[in-house]
Amino acid sequence: MEVITTVADFRGATRSVERPMSLTPTMGALHEGHISLIQRAQEENQTSVVSIFVNPAQFGPSEDFGRYPREMEHDLNLLHGTGVDFIFAPSTVEMYPEGFKTHIEVEQISEKMEGSYRPNHFRGVATIVCKLLSIIRPDRLYLGQKDAQQNLVIKRLNNDLNLGVEIVVCPTVREPDGLALSSRNQYLNPEERKAATVLHRALLLAEESGRTNPSDIKRDMIALIESEPLARIDYVSIVDADSLDKLGEFDGHALVALAVYIGDTRLIDNVLI
Repeated sequence: MEVITTVADFRGATRSVERPMSLTPTMGALHEGHISLIQRAQEENQTSVVSIFVNPAQFGPSEDFGRYPREMEHDLNLLHGTGVDFIFAPSTVEMYPEGFKTHIEVEQISEKMEGSYRPNHFRGVATIVCKLLSIIRPDRLYLGQKDAQQNLVIKRLNNDLNLGVEIVVCPTVREPDGLALSSRNQYLNPEERKAATVLHRALLLAEESGRTNPSDIKRDMIALIESEPLARIDYVSIVDADSLDKLGEFDGHALVALAVYIGDTRLIDNVLI
């Protein structure tokens, strides 16, 4: 496992690697959800790359960039047992040098759900992913289903700019009580951690509902979440799984997604129905 911190060194080290080559992009603070992506990438490719970069461009002014967990020693120890070939861990200056003025906007799909509550978030995501794909030149990109809207943004970016990467979306990894694994879960105190299961319980309610009207299902989900005193809803959405357009009724292909604050911690989750 080789840790590389500059673009020039990465390109030099990977010039003649065996293909196909995978990329699993992360912001560090790795957990079993990341490891599941990395393991699948290992199984399906000759060379594997993990990027670790806390991207300032996707955080808003009042968000948690400053306190987002940075645990490089822990991450490298965890990755040692996976067989990953390369870790690309650049500095902020390496990725955004002085005078950087180029940003990528993916229109329409970036403006819904998360985009409504986090202005410029997906501009930051699209820009950094495009840079990583340009630097690393992977054959396959491995993403988790928990970030469903982000995945759609990246797919559109890949298609529209003819980047030619195969995008593999893997199932969300959950704790035994259903909470989706997330680096932000470590912000939760024990009481908040227990309350956070309300996200998954609300999604299960949608999955198991016999209703066909999304508005009725959404109303039931909101009532359940609001019954948890520590929870505060940002949004609950039931939308077309490809376009994120609102649905008049279920047609067999829907994304149920939500963003909920538990205390001061904002968590997201979703299920495909």
